[in-house]
Amino acid sequence: MKVVILAGGLGTRLSEVTDDRPKPMVEVGGQPILWHILNIYAAHGFNEFVLALGYKQDVVKNFFLHYRERHSDLTVDLAAGTKSMSGTKAPPWKVHMVDTGLTTQTGGRVKALREWIGDETFMLTYGDGVANVDIKALVAYHKSHGKLATVTAVRPAARFGEMKIANGQVMEFREKPQTETGWINGGFFVLEPKVLDYIAHEQMPWELEPLNRLTQEGQLMSFEHAGFWQPMDTLRDHRLLESLWQSGKAPWKIW
Repeated sequence: MKVVILAGGLGTRLSEVTDDRPKPMVEVGGQPILWHILNIYAAHGFNEFVLALGYKQDVVKNFFLHYRERHSDLTVDLAAGTKSMSGTKAPPWKVHMVDTGLTTQTGGRVKALREWIGDETFMLTYGDGVANVDIKALVAYHKSHGKLATVTAVRPAARFGEMKIANGQVMEFREKPQTETGWINGGFFVLEPKVLDYIAHEQMPWELEPLNRLTQEGQLMSFEHAGFWQPMDTLRDHRLLESLWQSGKAPWKIW
């Protein structure tokens, strides 16, 4: 099953670090967050990826084109003009990198990948969010209900601390807990290829008309994930992910 990753947006809310790279290439722990996402899927046995590229796509292409060189011992024969690699440490990933346009909306990017997706069930997620989602359980759930689409529903951590108060007395204080209500779109979709017919044109966001129509027709199911999930929308988010990685306790590191 192929994994489609939306990796072509401008990342304007993280402009402090996206002037020279697309957001999925912003590093956490010395590696692009895109690398982390691929590792999450690979840990569950999914190793073929289709990257929907746009803004600064050359940065993504160069990363994967030279991946083996960066993770190998190199011997260069200057006189002969040859090089050889040994001790290569590269994962068994097949990565398709597809130009889906500079200003194309999320739905349009997915639709542009029709020939790469083919007639098979595929997965889709955003190139800026990590989680410890059980991908195999997600896929099994999708196959069990027979609908066209499954979205992973998450409850993000509250931005501020939460207090429960009774008669003016604080009964419970929790610092930035996970919200108890309000499931949101956490990405990590499993989709049937027919969903591409719900996307009319390249400027249609996936999150608006297509998902609304699937919902109205009873074709969108949710896979509720109560574990860790964190997007990288802002500089604050980036710093949080970096601190978790440096602590050695990054919840999404399942590989």
